[in-house]
Amino acid sequence: MLLSTDIWVSALIRRAELAGAFAVVARKGDPRAGAVLVKVLNRSDNTARLYSEATRLDGERVWMQPAPSDQEPDLDRYIERALRIDPDLWVVEIEDKQGRHFLTEPVERG
Repeated sequence: MLLSTDIWVSALIRRAELAGAFAVVARKGDPRAGAVLVKVLNRSDNTARLYSEATRLDGERVWMQPAPSDQEPDLDRYIERALRIDPDLWVVEIEDKQGRHFLTEPVERG
């Protein structure tokens, strides 16, 4: 059984904060089953990465980088487009000196 999105997001933010990062819900979506985008800002080199959840054919939850850019304005434009398509979408922003994402599920490189 998967956690509801609101509980999962709260756990992600807590993991980030315990490690010394700053994390915030930039946009709340459906509390039970909304999809999540995680934007990570690396303050040491001023780059950004975006992660989107996906489900493999075997049912495993994974994270992928849907946008090839590491520039925050490009990722913000992607998020704006995604929100027009999916109004139930959550957006979590994490600022970390090391650029860590704090996701516990596998992250696939694209």
